[in-house]
Parts: sequence; structure tokens; C-alpha cells
Amino acid sequence: MSSTDFPYADRFAVNRTLPQHGRSHDEILDELAQLSKEEDAFWETGKVSGTMYCGDHTHYDFLTKAFGLFAHVNVLQRDMCPSATRFEGEIIAMTLDLFHAEAVTDGEPVGMVTSGGTGSIAHAVLAYRDHAAQTRGITRPNFVKPETGHPAFDKACHLFGVELRVAPVDPETTLVDVEAMAALIDENTVAILGSAGNYPYGTVDDIAALSDLALDKGVGLHVDGCLGGWILPFGQELGVADIPVFDFRLPGVTTISADTHKYGYSVKGTSVCLFRDTSLRNSQYFFRTDWTGGKYCSPGMDGSRSGGLLAATWASMVSLGRDGYLGYARQIFDVAATMKATIEAHPELRLMGRPTFVLSFTSDEFDIYLVNDFMRQRGWRFNGQQYPNAIHMAVTRPQTLPGVTEAFATDLADAVAHAKEAAGRGETALSGAIYGGVAGGMTDEADEFIRMIMTDMMDTQQSLPPA
Repeated sequence: MSSTDFPYADRFAVNRTLPQHGRSHDEILDELAQLSKEEDAFWETGKVSGTMYCGDHTHYDFLTKAFGLFAHVNVLQRDMCPSATRFEGEIIAMTLDLFHAEAVTDGEPVGMVTSGGTGSIAHAVLAYRDHAAQTRGITRPNFVKPETGHPAFDKACHLFGVELRVAPVDPETTLVDVEAMAALIDENTVAILGSAGNYPYGTVDDIAALSDLALDKGVGLHVDGCLGGWILPFGQELGVADIPVFDFRLPGVTTISADTHKYGYSVKGTSVCLFRDTSLRNSQYFFRTDWTGGKYCSPGMDGSRSGGLLAATWASMVSLGRDGYLGYARQIFDVAATMKATIEAHPELRLMGRPTFVLSFTSDEFDIYLVNDFMRQRGWRFNGQQYPNAIHMAVTRPQTLPGVTEAFATDLADAVAHAKEAAGRGETALSGAIYGGVAGGMTDEADEFIRMIMTDMMDTQQSLPPA
């Protein structure tokens, strides 16, 4: 633990027990407003990768009002809140429309609203496991993903007893090796994965080739659009290069995940998982018909959910419409192109793959985390990659603010100069120890040590400052 873990401990009372007497609403709201204002200032500069995808306080205020009208509602009780069925059904329908469900002729496309990207991914894996058990008699299922596939797939396979197999990616293109993935498929494979785009590099796997492979092998194909799902379709419409078809227009695509709380600009805690056919979604429905408390069913793992999440997500989608999303996408892709050109202007830097809105870059001349160290001093917050070491900027609406691309160009030039000088002096990058890979590759000892550090971090984040 350190003082930076608990920066408010000296300013506000720490509740170590339930207070005997309540505080006034005004006092509580004033305290919350102070915290919010100070923390928002961090990303309002436009120097933070991802995280705050909208960045428009007027839009946030609108969503807060929509959320507040239904925050107290439990959407499990649809007889009391039929509006939830309207919101959920229309959210799913609008998302199906975005991913060309009209092209499906071999099923009835449906979906479900989940608690986020991990929720959508977990429900897809669960559906594949249960559907394969019901229709193919598979009792020892496996799932094949690219190495760049999100760790939420690892988590889902761990939770649901599904063997995870990992296919390598091409180090130049950053796309999955389709032939290597094919070699990992056997009679117990329930599905394979392609990303659109993957989290580390934002690049889009060859979903058309994976679609053909899935059809040839008779397995499902999940397209993970949690990150790119609500911006790449508009990039296609704008004619942005390197965005191939990745949706239901490909006959092998059987599920798609897309986070409405990222480039869908809704509040945190919502995502949509789409299914090519009802039978796949419904295979993971849960029922308990003989419980003493009454008959119970749920479409997914969650039971109670706040109606505010559905209302705010629906409100975001219908307030922006296609024109609104297209306009914001144009701004983001334009800024990404400008920042990409800035990176490419430095011969010491190298872009990973052919990016569109997530710009991952490394260096063959020095540790890229030397650049990261310097940029952090200028207020920038990138996301770190390892094996190989790289850093990325996921371009969002805050980067479209005036002056941000100019600041990026100035600061990056200074950072590259610093990195060259620091490398010449034999300096070690401080942030590389946190975000970079282990020199020489991962070992059991290094894995155990990193897990210990991460455990301490998670313990701290759920604890109180020292008394």
C-alpha cells in the first residue's frame, strides 16, 4: 500500500463501520462532486487512451437523467416494468441492424444485453458449450482463439470448463494464422474466435477466411467486436481502409459481441451479444421449475438488473442515430490518421500491423517504454503491450478536441529524442517493469511473482487505508 492508493484519506472521513447517523444529501453530493471534478480533469485533456469514449458532459448528463428515471427498477420483474422489454428489444434490434442481420437466411437472428464485454464473451462461450452438448453430444469441449483474443475468453473457458487452445498471430500483420488455427480444431471444438478489432492492436482478423474455416469444420465462429463493434461499421461506410467485412454477411459468423458502453457512447455496464439463430442463444437459458420460491428463469447469468442501464443505452442510441455515430466516427478516424502519420514520421518507431483507430507502435532501436515514461510526464496515458513491447493509443472523442493532435506531435518528437538519449546512456524504462514483457520470455518464477504483485494490487483496491 502507498499514499497514492488512498489519495482522499487525509481529506475525507474513512467509513470503517456503518455510520450511526446519516449525512445530509447536500453534503454527500458536494463530496462526490469534488471527486468527480478532480478525476474527470485527468481525461478531459484528451491525452488518455480509450477509457472515456464519449467525453461529452452534455451527453453524460442526458444519460444520467435517462438512467435516473429507471435506476430503481428491477428489469427481472417485467410485469411491473414492460418498458424494459421495449428498451431491450429495440437495443438488440438496432444492433442486429448494424451488423447486417438481414443477410441471415439460415436462422432467426437474436441477441441479449449483457453487463459488458466480459459478459457478452462469457455468454457466447457458455452458449457454444451448452449448444454443442445438446446437439453434438460434446462433453469435453474446446474453444480456439488467436493469441491476441481478449483474456475474457480465457476467463470464460476457465469458469465453464472449456479447454482453451491458442493460435499464434503473424508478427507483421498482427492477424491470426488461419492455418495454425485450423490445425487446433478437432471433433470437440465448439467454436473459434476472430477479433474486430483485437484489443492490443485494433486490427481485424481475416474473418472471411475464418468464416470459411468454421463452415468447413462445422464449428461456431464468434466475432469479438467489443472494442470495434460500434465504430468499424461506420468506418466501412466512410470508406476507411483495412476494415474487411466481419459481420453476419459472412455465413460462418454465428455470434458477435459489441460493447455499447464503448463507441456506442452509453454508460458503463452494457454490451450486446448477438446470435445467428435463436437456438444458440436459448441453449444457455436457465430454468428452475420446481423451486419452493416459485418458478424461476433467466436469459443469462444476471438476475436483478437496473432498468437504468437499459434506458440509458437505448437513449444513447436513439439520440445519436446513424448520422450522429457516423459523424463522430469520421472525426475519430480523421484524428487517428493524423496521429498515425505523426508516428510514421519517426523512422525510429514502427506501427504494429495496419491500424485504423487503435494505434499501437514499438521501436527496433530502443525500449518503447522509454517513450512511454517521457509521455507520462507530459500527461499522456497509453496502454501497454508485451511480447513484443509496444504502447497504443485507442483514439476516442476526447482526442478530437482542438490542440490534441498538435500536442501529440510535439510531445512524441520530444519523447523520441529522450528515448534515444536515454538508451545511449543505458537507462532502463521505469514503466517497462510494469507493462512490458519479461526479458527472455515468461518463466514460471516470473509468472508467480507477477501474480503476487497483481494480487496485492487487487487486495488494496478493495481495502481501506491503514488506520
